[in-house]
Amino acid sequence: MRLLTISDPHGDYAHIPLLVRGAERGGSIDAVLIAGDITNFGPDELTYELLELLEPLGCPVLAIPGNCDQRSILATLDASKAINLDGALHTIENVTFAGIGGSNETPFDTPFERSEDEIGAMLEDLLIRADQNGGTIVLLSHAPPKNTLDRIPGGNAGSDALARAIGKVDLIVCGHIHEDQGEVTIQGTRIVNVGQASQGRSAIITIDEGIEVQFNNI
Repeated sequence: MRLLTISDPHGDYAHIPLLVRGAERGGSIDAVLIAGDITNFGPDELTYELLELLEPLGCPVLAIPGNCDQRSILATLDASKAINLDGALHTIENVTFAGIGGSNETPFDTPFERSEDEIGAMLEDLLIRADQNGGTIVLLSHAPPKNTLDRIPGGNAGSDALARAIGKVDLIVCGHIHEDQGEVTIQGTRIVNVGQASQGRSAIITIDEGIEVQFNNI
């Protein structure tokens, strides 16, 4: 399974056609994962513009909101052709995708923040349900796990609750922290911060017998 993973376009989709073409050069894409911050504080309707640019890939799009999206974007995702993965599961072949949108609390009081307790409760519920499916488990989250690809000048800004997914899922795809695109494996979990799409960054992730990550940057 080959995935195009993007995050943080923040309503600036100028680079999306090039990211799509770069993804297509390596073969067909089976699904697109959008890890949030689709807009920059709205409007929600920009979601449709992004999805239209992804249509040439002809595959399912699984999306969650980020902290800079309005909470009302959930209704827009529900009404769109995308799969709203926030607090939900979706299975393609033998891969189960689980989603947690928004972010842990920030100093900036952005529109879609969640407490660590809420994130933890969502994660626990999703893991119980995903384990019943078997196969590979992919967590799509806007925020990274704490102390994992979450470095900012003042320290680490990831989620403590999301860190509890490490060792329990096969892959975590995230964004949020623009400065820390990269990938790392901890306790058998591959974690990928796919970078800021508004700056021409994304990643191609292939799930086969293992997990392969290739950054697809302009």
